[in-house]
Amino acid sequence: MSWLRNPWGRPRFLPIVTGVYILWSIVPVTVAVLFAFNDGRSRTTWQGFSTRWFLDDPGSVKNDPGLLSALQHTLLLAVICVVVAVPLGVALALGLQRWRGHGSGAANTLMLLPLVTPELVMGVALLLLFLQIFNGWGLGTTAQAIGQVTFAVSYVVVVVRGRLVTIGREYEEAAADLGAPPVSRLTRVLLPLLAPAIIASAGIVFALSIDDFVVTQYLSAGADTNTVSMLLYSTARGAPSPALNALASITLVITLVTIALAYLVYRRFAGAGSASEAATLGEVAIER
Repeated sequence: MSWLRNPWGRPRFLPIVTGVYILWSIVPVTVAVLFAFNDGRSRTTWQGFSTRWFLDDPGSVKNDPGLLSALQHTLLLAVICVVVAVPLGVALALGLQRWRGHGSGAANTLMLLPLVTPELVMGVALLLLFLQIFNGWGLGTTAQAIGQVTFAVSYVVVVVRGRLVTIGREYEEAAADLGAPPVSRLTRVLLPLLAPAIIASAGIVFALSIDDFVVTQYLSAGADTNTVSMLLYSTARGAPSPALNALASITLVITLVTIALAYLVYRRFAGAGSASEAATLGEVAIER
């Protein structure tokens, strides 16, 4: 009744809803990680603590060629996706943000299409593209990397454009007034200011690549191009050993560590943002 008397007061039920949601999200993952350390083969009955499914057992992640290959291929695709998608996304964000005139609206709409297109539709479309038009490339690692980059670029553009909007054009204009050429304004003023957004988008792209299943599955060419998500999907409904839990736990840890490092670097760049902006403009002025 107190909420009805004061609907703008502090909602007391929100902490409860938040806590329930966090538990609902974390508990299944925690249970799956816990059974990666099970001493027996059961994935439902606890039989003691052991790391055998990571290193020691013949069917462990280290000793199973299929599991190890899936992990290596997943990380390879993630690295390729970050290396290719982030520079492309930054360049596209800069172009779209500065583009004024005919065609700019259509270009912005096309950029957002991968975000709203169902992943199943994108996977089938890319499959037909590589089978019918780019059949010389065929399916496999190259096709998978291109498919992941296709939808990952949009995330980079959204994050970087948000940063571009917040910093405005004042620093570029100030550097131009100080006599800095266009290349220096880009490399010594604009890109350092965009560093937090670039780092954040790289972390997002890395996590998206590791997590992707549909596009990667459609563009796969066999067992050599299996990823962790594909392996989990194909074997989880059978009777796999806890080595599958161990493999999923390894990818989870890698993703969390990557996101944590990206966050720490982001905080460092963001915290030193105003000082670096002033220092950058000072260096430009001194050089001129």
